[in-house]
Amino acid sequence: MRFLPKFLLSATSPDHFPGEARTGGAPEVAFLGRSNVGKSSLINKLLGSKEAKVSSTPGRTRAINFFALHEGTEHKHSLKPALIFADLPGYGYAKISKSISAEWPSFIEPYLAERDTLALCICLVDSNIPPQSSDTQLISALQQMQRPYLVVATKSDKLGGNQLTKSLAALKKAHGVDRILPVSSKSESGVKTLWPEIVSVIQG
Repeated sequence: MRFLPKFLLSATSPDHFPGEARTGGAPEVAFLGRSNVGKSSLINKLLGSKEAKVSSTPGRTRAINFFALHEGTEHKHSLKPALIFADLPGYGYAKISKSISAEWPSFIEPYLAERDTLALCICLVDSNIPPQSSDTQLISALQQMQRPYLVVATKSDKLGGNQLTKSLAALKKAHGVDRILPVSSKSESGVKTLWPEIVSVIQG
C-alpha cells in the first residue's frame, strides 16, 4: 500500500480543525510525545517524505499539523484521503497537569477528547532515557478518554539488544502497559512493523 502525503493545514484552535470537506471523514492517527522524542522524524519515515518539519529545538511545533494520505502515487491517486496524520505539539519537559500539560495550547485537549474521526493515538516515548511521569500521565489520560492508543519507543537503534530489552521492560512497568513497539526513524524494520499496527487498529 502506497500513500501520497499532502500537507493540509496547521490548526491553533478547534475552529481551525479540518472538516469533512477537507478530510473526507477519513480516520485520523495522532502522534503525541515529549518535545524532541522524534515525532516528526518518525512521521517522515512512515510517509517516505519530508512533509513534517524536523527541528533540533524542542517545543518548536506549536500547532497541530494535519497531513492527508491519498492511496496511490503522484501520477495516479485517490482524491479522497484514506488516512489523516496529525502531528501534535510536544508537551515539553514539564509534568502533565491533570490530563494534559498546561504547556500545551488550549486546543489540544478538545482535539483528543472530542475529535470524532480520531481513530488512534500513537504515544512516543524515548527508549534512551528513564521512564517519564509525564508520559505515564498522558497514557492514563488517553485511557480515561477511552481513546485507542499504541505506545512506541523511539531511538531504539541507539541501544544494543540487551539494553533495549531492559529499557522496554522498564517502560512497560512504569507506564502500566503490556506492549511497547520499538522503532527507529533511521531504519526500515521498525517502521514496517508500525504500519500494519496502524492499519489493523483503524480497520477494527
